[in-house]
Amino acid sequence: MRQGGTDAVHDERLALRKRRPSLVDAACEHIRASILSGAHWPGSQLPTEAEFVDVLGVSRTVVREAVARLAAAGLVEARQGKGLFVSETARYQAFQITREEVENLSDVIQLLELRLSVETEMAALAAERRSEVDVMSMRQQLKILGEAAIGLDDSVKADVEFHNVIARASKNSYYAKLIDFLGVRLVPPRSLYLRQGQSYVGARYKAVISEEHEAILDAIIRRDPDAARVAARSHMSSSLKRHRDLQDFMSSHSPTG
Repeated sequence: MRQGGTDAVHDERLALRKRRPSLVDAACEHIRASILSGAHWPGSQLPTEAEFVDVLGVSRTVVREAVARLAAAGLVEARQGKGLFVSETARYQAFQITREEVENLSDVIQLLELRLSVETEMAALAAERRSEVDVMSMRQQLKILGEAAIGLDDSVKADVEFHNVIARASKNSYYAKLIDFLGVRLVPPRSLYLRQGQSYVGARYKAVISEEHEAILDAIIRRDPDAARVAARSHMSSSLKRHRDLQDFMSSHSPTG
């Protein structure tokens, strides 16, 4: 009886530990959104802890943890004897896409939509500014992609690196940073979903990808920005279509589909 009671308490504590992060996450998101939307401007005072408890319907502990997390991120600051204030630099926080935000194939598709316009102009700049070393690096990644025995994970990574090389070839550091950032977010979920739909994306998929990449590389080699722009847009548009088709395919083959 005693052992059973101990186990029950232990299970309850574990359940509380599992629930608390989601409450803290929700509280963080509520406060962060109110700041970034302009409801609370940089330098303005935030509601009190008690007010947050009342509005959010959570405990003081949850509010404190959420505030501590936002303070660590530089969004809020506590002023001794005055209360909690929005940081003066809050509106200049770095753009972020968290791992938790890229949870399903629809999120991947949204990121690809973002990349479509970015990759189009980036390829055009790469065609104008690329070096021979850049071209060699692109060829190397396409060689990896063309290897018959390459695994899915390595294939996705080589694909991402090919686009990273194009970004670096643009000689615009912001393109390089953005594409690298998006690639880090895309690799894990893309690998997962492509693996689940592997019967759908087989040899034909690799052949089509190869043709599209070769068209981009050819335009960059010829230093033809217009052709590079067209080839990159065609590739990204096709990639979007493939992922949307994959989404439909997986939905139709799911146990509940």
